Amino acid sequence: METEEAVGSVGAALAGSGAGATEALVPRETAREGESAVEAAAADPGNGGNCADGLWELPVEHASRRPECGRCSRPQKVCLCPFLPVHPLNISTNLYIIQHPAEESKVLRTVPLLAACLPQDKVKVKIGRRFSEERDPELSAICRNPGTLILYPGAEAINLEELISNSSDHLSTIIIIDGTWSQAKDIFYKNSLFRLPRQVQLKTSVSSQYVIRTQPTNRCLSTLECAAVALAILEKNDHIQETLLRPLQALCSFQLQHGAQIRLSKEHLLKNGLYPKPMPKNKRKLRKMELLMNSIKI
Repeated sequence: METEEAVGSVGAALAGSGAGATEALVPRETAREGESAVEAAAADPGNGGNCADGLWELPVEHASRRPECGRCSRPQKVCLCPFLPVHPLNISTNLYIIQHPAEESKVLRTVPLLAACLPQDKVKVKIGRRFSEERDPELSAICRNPGTLILYPGAEAINLEELISNSSDHLSTIIIIDGTWSQAKDIFYKNSLFRLPRQVQLKTSVSSQYVIRTQPTNRCLSTLECAAVALAILEKNDHIQETLLRPLQALCSFQLQHGAQIRLSKEHLLKNGLYPKPMPKNKRKLRKMELLMNSIKI
Protein backbone atom coordinates (compact mmCIF):
# COMPACT_ATOMS: atom_id res chain seq x y z
CA MET A 1 0.00 0.00 0.00
CA GLU A 2 1.09 3.58 -0.47
CA THR A 3 2.83 5.67 2.17
CA GLU A 4 2.47 9.39 1.74
CA GLU A 5 5.45 10.41 3.87
CA ALA A 6 9.03 9.17 3.76
CA VAL A 7 10.37 8.72 7.27
CA GLY A 8 14.11 8.36 7.48
CA SER A 9 15.17 10.26 10.54
CA VAL A 10 16.42 9.23 13.96
CA GLY A 11 13.71 11.46 15.40
CA ALA A 12 11.02 9.46 13.60
CA ALA A 13 12.63 6.22 14.71
CA LEU A 14 12.51 7.46 18.29
CA ALA A 15 8.75 7.89 17.99
CA GLY A 16 8.10 4.64 16.18
CA SER A 17 10.48 1.90 17.34
CA GLY A 18 12.21 0.48 20.33
CA ALA A 19 15.53 0.42 18.51
CA GLY A 20 15.26 4.15 17.85
CA ALA A 21 14.50 4.80 21.49
CA THR A 22 17.58 2.83 22.60
CA GLU A 23 19.78 4.79 20.25
CA ALA A 24 18.33 8.10 21.41
CA LEU A 25 19.13 7.42 25.06
CA VAL A 26 22.85 6.99 24.44
CA PRO A 27 24.81 10.29 24.48
CA ARG A 28 27.38 10.94 21.79
CA GLU A 29 30.23 10.89 24.33
CA THR A 30 29.48 7.24 25.16
CA ALA A 31 29.95 5.97 21.61
CA ARG A 32 33.54 5.23 20.60
CA GLU A 33 34.83 6.57 17.31
CA GLY A 34 33.43 4.59 14.40
CA GLU A 35 30.79 3.01 16.62
CA SER A 36 27.07 3.76 16.40
CA ALA A 37 25.06 4.83 19.43
CA VAL A 38 23.16 1.52 19.34
CA GLU A 39 26.43 -0.45 19.42
CA ALA A 40 27.63 1.67 22.32
CA ALA A 41 24.42 0.95 24.21
CA ALA A 42 24.87 -2.78 23.62
CA ALA A 43 28.42 -2.55 24.99
CA ASP A 44 27.34 -0.68 28.10
CA PRO A 45 23.63 -1.34 28.71
CA GLY A 46 23.72 0.06 32.25
CA ASN A 47 24.22 3.64 31.21
CA GLY A 48 20.99 4.18 29.27
CA GLY A 49 18.83 5.31 32.16
CA ASN A 50 20.59 8.59 32.93
CA CYS A 51 21.30 9.97 29.48
CA ALA A 52 18.08 11.66 28.43
CA ASP A 53 19.79 15.05 28.56
CA GLY A 54 21.59 14.21 25.31
CA LEU A 55 18.39 13.84 23.29
CA TRP A 56 18.48 17.43 22.09
CA GLU A 57 21.80 16.77 20.34
CA LEU A 58 20.32 14.19 17.97
CA PRO A 59 19.91 15.43 14.38
CA VAL A 60 16.30 15.60 13.23
CA GLU A 61 15.47 15.24 9.57
CA HIS A 62 12.01 16.61 8.89
CA ALA A 63 9.70 14.22 7.03
CA SER A 64 8.66 15.41 3.60
CA ARG A 65 5.83 14.41 1.30
CA ARG A 66 6.60 12.75 -1.97
CA PRO A 67 6.26 15.10 -4.95
CA GLU A 68 2.70 15.03 -6.26
CA CYS A 69 1.39 15.31 -9.78
CA GLY A 70 -0.33 18.64 -10.30
CA ARG A 71 -3.17 17.10 -12.30
CA CYS A 72 -4.21 13.84 -10.61
CA SER A 73 -2.85 14.70 -7.10
CA ARG A 74 -1.11 11.33 -6.91
CA PRO A 75 2.58 10.86 -6.02
CA GLN A 76 4.58 11.35 -9.22
CA LYS A 77 5.90 7.77 -9.17
CA VAL A 78 2.34 6.40 -9.27
CA CYS A 79 0.78 9.12 -11.42
CA LEU A 80 -2.47 8.11 -13.12
CA CYS A 81 -2.47 10.81 -15.81
CA PRO A 82 -1.95 8.25 -18.63
CA PHE A 83 -5.45 6.97 -17.80
CA LEU A 84 -7.08 10.41 -17.78
CA PRO A 85 -8.59 11.96 -20.92
CA VAL A 86 -6.12 14.07 -22.90
CA HIS A 87 -8.52 16.99 -22.68
CA PRO A 88 -11.22 17.57 -20.02
CA LEU A 89 -14.59 16.13 -20.97
CA ASN A 90 -16.94 18.54 -22.66
CA ILE A 91 -20.02 18.67 -20.42
CA SER A 92 -22.78 21.20 -19.82
CA THR A 93 -23.72 19.98 -16.32
CA ASN A 94 -22.24 21.68 -13.26
CA LEU A 95 -21.07 19.28 -10.55
CA TYR A 96 -20.87 20.25 -6.88
CA ILE A 97 -19.09 17.84 -4.52
CA ILE A 98 -19.90 18.33 -0.82
CA GLN A 99 -16.94 16.64 0.85
CA HIS A 100 -16.75 15.59 4.49
CA PRO A 101 -13.48 16.95 6.00
CA ALA A 102 -12.30 13.43 6.86
CA GLU A 103 -12.19 12.51 3.15
CA GLU A 104 -9.72 15.29 2.33
CA SER A 105 -6.78 13.51 3.99
CA LYS A 106 -7.46 10.00 2.68
CA VAL A 107 -4.87 8.62 0.29
CA LEU A 108 -7.15 6.60 -1.99
CA ARG A 109 -9.88 9.17 -2.50
CA THR A 110 -11.56 9.40 -5.90
CA VAL A 111 -12.60 13.06 -6.08
CA PRO A 112 -9.19 14.34 -7.35
CA LEU A 113 -9.37 11.83 -10.22
CA LEU A 114 -12.93 12.94 -11.00
CA ALA A 115 -11.97 16.62 -10.97
CA ALA A 116 -8.96 15.96 -13.22
CA CYS A 117 -11.26 14.58 -15.93
CA LEU A 118 -13.61 17.57 -15.99
CA PRO A 119 -13.28 21.28 -16.86
CA GLN A 120 -12.32 23.36 -13.84
CA ASP A 121 -15.35 25.61 -14.27
CA LYS A 122 -17.72 22.61 -14.22
CA VAL A 123 -16.71 20.98 -10.94
CA LYS A 124 -16.45 22.57 -7.51
CA VAL A 125 -15.53 20.85 -4.23
CA LYS A 126 -16.86 22.33 -0.98
CA ILE A 127 -15.42 20.87 2.23
CA GLY A 128 -17.36 20.93 5.49
CA ARG A 129 -20.04 19.39 7.67
CA ARG A 130 -22.44 22.30 8.05
CA PHE A 131 -23.61 24.78 5.43
CA SER A 132 -26.05 27.64 5.66
CA GLU A 133 -27.30 30.56 3.59
CA GLU A 134 -25.30 32.99 5.71
CA ARG A 135 -22.04 31.04 5.54
CA ASP A 136 -22.28 30.04 1.88
CA PRO A 137 -24.58 32.27 -0.22
CA GLU A 138 -23.28 30.69 -3.45
CA LEU A 139 -24.28 27.17 -2.40
CA SER A 140 -27.60 28.48 -1.11
CA ALA A 141 -28.37 30.00 -4.50
CA ILE A 142 -27.43 26.73 -6.22
CA CYS A 143 -29.73 24.71 -3.94
CA ARG A 144 -32.63 27.07 -4.60
CA ASN A 145 -32.20 26.88 -8.37
CA PRO A 146 -35.00 24.73 -9.90
CA GLY A 147 -32.44 23.19 -12.27
CA THR A 148 -30.42 21.67 -9.39
CA LEU A 149 -30.61 18.02 -8.32
CA ILE A 150 -29.05 16.31 -5.31
CA LEU A 151 -27.99 12.67 -5.58
CA TYR A 152 -29.01 10.95 -2.38
CA PRO A 153 -31.01 7.68 -2.26
CA GLY A 154 -34.13 7.41 -0.17
CA ALA A 155 -37.89 7.02 -0.14
CA GLU A 156 -38.41 10.52 -1.58
CA ALA A 157 -35.78 10.18 -4.30
CA ILE A 158 -36.76 9.90 -7.98
CA ASN A 159 -34.80 7.63 -10.31
CA LEU A 160 -32.59 9.95 -12.35
CA GLU A 161 -33.26 8.20 -15.66
CA GLU A 162 -37.03 8.47 -15.16
CA LEU A 163 -36.75 12.15 -14.28
CA ILE A 164 -34.73 12.87 -17.42
CA SER A 165 -37.16 11.04 -19.66
CA ASN A 166 -40.29 12.67 -18.15
CA SER A 167 -39.06 16.20 -17.49
CA SER A 168 -38.70 19.09 -19.90
CA ASP A 169 -36.89 21.25 -17.33
CA HIS A 170 -33.33 22.39 -17.94
CA LEU A 171 -31.28 20.49 -15.35
CA SER A 172 -28.04 22.39 -14.98
CA THR A 173 -26.46 21.19 -11.71
CA ILE A 174 -26.11 18.04 -9.63
CA ILE A 175 -24.85 17.86 -6.04
CA ILE A 176 -23.09 14.74 -4.71
CA ILE A 177 -22.04 14.21 -1.08
CA ASP A 178 -18.57 12.68 -0.64
CA GLY A 179 -17.89 10.67 2.52
CA THR A 180 -18.70 7.38 4.18
CA TRP A 181 -22.38 6.48 4.15
CA SER A 182 -22.83 7.57 7.77
CA GLN A 183 -21.00 10.85 7.07
CA ALA A 184 -23.12 11.51 3.98
CA LYS A 185 -26.30 10.81 5.95
CA ASP A 186 -25.21 13.23 8.66
CA ILE A 187 -24.48 15.98 6.13
CA PHE A 188 -27.74 15.48 4.24
CA TYR A 189 -30.08 15.50 7.23
CA LYS A 190 -28.34 18.22 9.25
CA ASN A 191 -28.24 20.76 6.42
CA SER A 192 -31.67 22.02 5.41
CA LEU A 193 -30.19 23.50 2.22
CA PHE A 194 -29.74 20.02 0.77
CA ARG A 195 -33.43 19.24 0.99
CA LEU A 196 -34.32 22.13 -1.31
CA PRO A 197 -33.20 20.56 -4.65
CA ARG A 198 -35.04 17.61 -6.14
CA GLN A 199 -33.66 14.40 -4.66
CA VAL A 200 -32.61 11.71 -7.14
CA GLN A 201 -31.06 8.26 -7.02
CA LEU A 202 -29.42 5.89 -9.49
CA LYS A 203 -31.30 2.80 -10.58
CA THR A 204 -28.43 0.44 -11.22
CA SER A 205 -27.54 -3.14 -10.35
CA VAL A 206 -23.87 -2.63 -11.20
CA SER A 207 -21.43 -3.56 -8.42
CA SER A 208 -18.78 -1.04 -7.44
CA GLN A 209 -15.38 -1.34 -9.09
CA TYR A 210 -13.80 0.50 -6.16
CA VAL A 211 -12.81 -2.84 -4.63
CA ILE A 212 -9.99 -1.55 -2.40
CA ARG A 213 -12.42 0.09 0.05
CA THR A 214 -15.20 -1.68 1.92
CA GLN A 215 -18.75 -0.67 0.98
CA PRO A 216 -21.92 -1.33 3.05
CA THR A 217 -23.62 -3.27 0.23
CA ASN A 218 -22.73 -4.65 -3.19
CA ARG A 219 -24.69 -1.85 -4.86
CA CYS A 220 -23.01 1.09 -3.11
CA LEU A 221 -20.85 3.15 -5.46
CA SER A 222 -17.94 5.49 -4.84
CA THR A 223 -18.29 9.23 -5.43
CA LEU A 224 -16.49 8.97 -8.77
CA GLU A 225 -18.73 6.11 -9.90
CA CYS A 226 -21.89 7.99 -8.89
CA ALA A 227 -20.72 11.04 -10.81
CA ALA A 228 -19.80 8.92 -13.84
CA VAL A 229 -23.24 7.30 -14.03
CA ALA A 230 -25.14 10.52 -13.27
CA LEU A 231 -23.24 12.65 -15.80
CA ALA A 232 -23.63 9.98 -18.49
CA ILE A 233 -27.41 10.08 -17.93
CA LEU A 234 -27.67 13.87 -17.77
CA GLU A 235 -25.45 14.38 -20.82
CA LYS A 236 -26.94 11.36 -22.64
CA ASN A 237 -23.46 10.12 -23.42
CA ASP A 238 -22.25 6.68 -22.24
CA HIS A 239 -18.67 7.56 -23.25
CA ILE A 240 -18.50 9.85 -20.21
CA GLN A 241 -19.00 6.94 -17.82
CA GLU A 242 -16.34 4.83 -19.54
CA THR A 243 -13.84 7.71 -19.49
CA LEU A 244 -14.38 8.58 -15.83
CA LEU A 245 -14.09 4.97 -14.68
CA ARG A 246 -10.77 4.36 -16.44
CA PRO A 247 -8.52 6.05 -13.81
CA LEU A 248 -10.45 4.35 -10.97
CA GLN A 249 -9.86 0.94 -12.58
CA ALA A 250 -6.16 1.78 -12.97
CA LEU A 251 -5.91 2.89 -9.33
CA CYS A 252 -7.46 -0.33 -8.02
CA SER A 253 -5.36 -2.49 -10.34
CA PHE A 254 -2.15 -0.81 -9.20
CA GLN A 255 -3.03 -1.16 -5.51
CA LEU A 256 -3.92 -4.84 -5.89
CA GLN A 257 -0.62 -5.50 -7.69
CA HIS A 258 1.25 -3.96 -4.76
CA GLY A 259 -0.28 -5.79 -1.82
CA ALA A 260 -3.80 -4.45 -1.42
CA GLN A 261 -6.63 -6.93 -1.05
CA ILE A 262 -10.09 -6.94 -2.56
CA ARG A 263 -12.53 -5.61 0.03
CA LEU A 264 -15.84 -7.42 -0.02
CA SER A 265 -18.92 -5.48 1.03
CA LYS A 266 -20.16 -5.68 4.60
CA GLU A 267 -23.38 -7.17 3.21
CA HIS A 268 -21.47 -10.03 1.55
CA LEU A 269 -19.39 -10.72 4.68
CA LEU A 270 -22.45 -10.86 6.92
CA LYS A 271 -24.45 -13.11 4.60
CA ASN A 272 -21.59 -15.59 4.27
CA GLY A 273 -20.54 -15.64 7.93
CA LEU A 274 -17.22 -13.94 7.16
CA TYR A 275 -17.66 -10.71 9.12
CA PRO A 276 -14.48 -10.49 11.22
CA LYS A 277 -15.80 -8.35 14.07
CA PRO A 278 -18.21 -9.27 16.89
CA MET A 279 -21.79 -8.18 16.31
CA PRO A 280 -22.53 -4.82 17.97
CA LYS A 281 -24.45 -4.69 21.26
CA ASN A 282 -26.02 -1.35 20.38
CA LYS A 283 -29.59 -2.10 19.21
CA ARG A 284 -29.58 0.53 16.46
CA LYS A 285 -26.31 -0.75 14.97
CA LEU A 286 -27.47 -4.35 15.31
CA ARG A 287 -30.67 -3.48 13.45
CA LYS A 288 -28.61 -2.01 10.61
CA MET A 289 -26.61 -5.25 10.42
CA GLU A 290 -29.84 -7.26 10.18
CA LEU A 291 -31.14 -5.04 7.38
CA LEU A 292 -27.90 -5.56 5.46
CA MET A 293 -28.16 -9.33 5.85
CA ASN A 294 -31.69 -9.22 4.43
CA SER A 295 -30.74 -6.90 1.54
CA ILE A 296 -33.06 -4.17 2.80
CA LYS A 297 -32.08 -0.64 1.81
CA ILE A 298 -30.81 1.38 4.78
